[in-house]
Amino acid sequence: MAVEHVRISQDARDKLIKLKRVTGIKNWNVLCRWGLCASLAETSRPPSIRIPRDSTVDMTWKVFGGADADVYWALVRERCRIDGLPTDEKTVGRQFRLHLHRGIGYLAGMRSLASIDTLFETAPERGEPKAPAKPKRRSRSGRKA
Repeated sequence: MAVEHVRISQDARDKLIKLKRVTGIKNWNVLCRWGLCASLAETSRPPSIRIPRDSTVDMTWKVFGGADADVYWALVRERCRIDGLPTDEKTVGRQFRLHLHRGIGYLAGMRSLASIDTLFETAPERGEPKAPAKPKRRSRSGRKA
């Protein structure tokens, strides 16, 4: 596995502090898991941006994922496959960081988030994951078919 340590940006740390206060969830890793899943539930790919590792929040992969660490890695690997990306360790690790930070941003940006109850309400329904929408083909005249 390419990710041995999960270190987040200072901006993400600040957002996690807000989430800890609002939800009452005390552990960084639990909130990070929620963030990862929130991003993976989106159909779009996260933007490929540089994410600094400038905070003091650092945890091992095992602490991040707990008993389900292999499942989280498999979810990110499968998402890479769905998005048409390579599934090598480096790419999966990069996509993990992008999804993690995007998801933390999503959760922290929720204006309706007032408690752990509203966090649970954001969880997607169980069932098949949605594949990203495919672009519509254009006809020979240039119009969408």
